[in-house]
Amino acid sequence: MNTWSIEQIASLIQDVPDFPKKGVMFKDITPIMQNNQAFVSLARHLAESLPPATTHLVGIESRGFILAAAVAQHREVGLVLARKPGKLPRATVSHSYALEYGTDTLQIHADALKAESRVVIVDDVLATGGTAHAAETLVRKCGATVLGHRFLMEVSFLAGGTKLSAPYQALIRY
Repeated sequence: MNTWSIEQIASLIQDVPDFPKKGVMFKDITPIMQNNQAFVSLARHLAESLPPATTHLVGIESRGFILAAAVAQHREVGLVLARKPGKLPRATVSHSYALEYGTDTLQIHADALKAESRVVIVDDVLATGGTAHAAETLVRKCGATVLGHRFLMEVSFLAGGTKLSAPYQALIRY
């Protein structure tokens, strides 16, 4: 199998103007997932960037689930899902946070992480940082340690990294 470079992977991302609303330039990553070699290469790049102490990945709904699940296959780590309310079947820990246009909430299962858990949070894009910060808060509410964040891409001018207390890496910056 050919290993794709980050630049080759980035070339597959397609801009979709005015989605999901007017004025937003959506970065569509589904062409990466449609290409087996590109997707496996992306997962490997992300897996290689994880700190050795990582025990769990927290994938943020919904594209973060896909990326985190793919990365977990390349490392001996567990996968925890950070979801919107009402999507997880057992007792949850919740955190609500402000958005530019209102509020949102993320939840994880209350028993998903322990004090000895060492977590990297995974998502497709770092934009304003609110959702990633909420995931950090959830991990800490469970008593676990956040080692960092991994993103496929970062929208740099939005400065979302300033909201994060744990270090982060993005493979692509816009």
